[in-house]
Amino acid sequence: MGKNIEIPSKLHVKSGDTVLVIAGDAKGKKGVIKEMVLEKQRAFVEGLNLVKKHVKPSAQNPQGGIVEIESSIHISNLKLVDPSTGEATRTGRKRDDKGKLQRYSKKTNNIIIIKK
Repeated sequence: MGKNIEIPSKLHVKSGDTVLVIAGDAKGKKGVIKEMVLEKQRAFVEGLNLVKKHVKPSAQNPQGGIVEIESSIHISNLKLVDPSTGEATRTGRKRDDKGKLQRYSKKTNNIIIIKK
């Protein structure tokens, strides 16, 4: 029997955000989110949560061997880094003049704009 988990429409982090890991082996490290897996609420962060994988020899990799790849981290273990201050912060949402939801830092009350 599979779990019926409802996927939230919006999350506190998204691709391109700089995040701080607050739990696990990579605790205290910062990185940029490369990819999000919304169904499992997990994120791949550049250079963090590296795991070793055994690779069979193939045409692209005739030697085979053990390689290190990035594994996903659950988003509950990530905290957004405010671009203006460089510190980790909680986020909220508020509507702008046009009625569009925007994320803001609860620490500084500034709107968070990510430049990709």
